[in-house]
Amino acid sequence: VEVAHRLGINRVASTDFIRQTMRAFFSPEFMPTIHYSSFEAGQALDEEVTGDPTVVGFVEQCRHVCVGVDAAIGRALTEGWSMVLEGVHLVPGLLPAELQGALLVHVVIEIADEDIHRMHFHMRDATTGGIRAMDKYLEHLDDIRRVQTYITSRARRESVPVVENANVERTIGQVIELVMQAAERTRQTA
Repeated sequence: VEVAHRLGINRVASTDFIRQTMRAFFSPEFMPTIHYSSFEAGQALDEEVTGDPTVVGFVEQCRHVCVGVDAAIGRALTEGWSMVLEGVHLVPGLLPAELQGALLVHVVIEIADEDIHRMHFHMRDATTGGIRAMDKYLEHLDDIRRVQTYITSRARRESVPVVENANVERTIGQVIELVMQAAERTRQTA
């Protein structure tokens, strides 16, 4: 959100918001994984799965949420809006790397150090007045980190930049720099 603000972009969409909207339209029986947190989506899987159920459930949830993401991107393109789209569901390789008529910059934010990751949940709890259940996230930190490992490995395979989020200001600066570099490359090829 801060990156959007600093770039003068006033439209920000979250994949969590898209998932929540989809929950209103699709029953748990029809689309079970969207009715769980991203790191708990494996609980919705009916049958034995090959691989880590946490990751398999997460990927299934992402595939569903990406339908809504595609619609949001399509609307932004139709209306000529600049938009920042953020969220765990934006897994490299599940969405197009390029779109005709759009400057698309995909960046993955990572918290490599587990203790720093844990601290982020404490800080979020303090700054939001406990709106999101910190204990739930801390109890599932191993699952959350396995999902993060999956996302960052996909990012590296798809040549999507991975930015370490140990320092917020530095992270914001790096993301803005990646956006500006992409804009300059687009300008040079136009």
